Amino acid sequence: MNDGAWVSLFSGGKDSSWALYRALEAGLPVERLLTVHPDGDSYMYHVPETSLATLAAEAIGIPLVDVYPDDFRADDAAHSGEQGDMELEPLERALEELSEELGGLGGVTAGAIESEYQTSRIQGMCDRLDCELFAPLWQESPEDLAEEMLEAGFEITIIQVAAYGLDESWLGRTLDREAIAELKELNEEYGVHLLGEGGEFETFVVDGPHMDQRIALEYETEWEGNRGRIRVTDARLEG
Repeated sequence: MNDGAWVSLFSGGKDSSWALYRALEAGLPVERLLTVHPDGDSYMYHVPETSLATLAAEAIGIPLVDVYPDDFRADDAAHSGEQGDMELEPLERALEELSEELGGLGGVTAGAIESEYQTSRIQGMCDRLDCELFAPLWQESPEDLAEEMLEAGFEITIIQVAAYGLDESWLGRTLDREAIAELKELNEEYGVHLLGEGGEFETFVVDGPHMDQRIALEYETEWEGNRGRIRVTDARLEG
């Protein structure tokens, strides 16, 4: 294992939170969380309510670094691969700066499950930075991962949906075993990914074993056609 501090790519969603939790359980010295705040849709990053990551970092007790990608329009890219590469550049620069600040970079954690698009780019970035990649969800069974998250005590809130079969009632819903059972049915009927890997839904972890305090959310829902999201009006730490 490389010497140096570890940085956790972190949105506050279930996948990046699980990668962080597993890294801490494995004894990896995670000294920074890093959140990318995309402007608009993104191929590489979790998009909705990334500002909540600040509160999550406070609950976890690890300093957070915010990264705002350079302004560019998605249609400036000739194809999705070029957009992904463009989106990666500010992240890589931020990690280079953190490596200098922390006296070396041991590795990076990431929450990708099945996306070769994301994982190959992050792995390439880690190779260039001469650090390791810890991706404990990669190619694991979505059903097993869901059960492990719930068994560990993760409380997961659905904050955005964009898939046939997911209506407004899913916004703000807790991703518990009942919800997972319904998602299995939607997977069989419509192909909805059990953990939303295809962008079918996005989440935020409001409590877990890696957090000292629970996050309480107040919100309004926004719905347009066949997709929607929550708009957080208040968020605070409890306990």
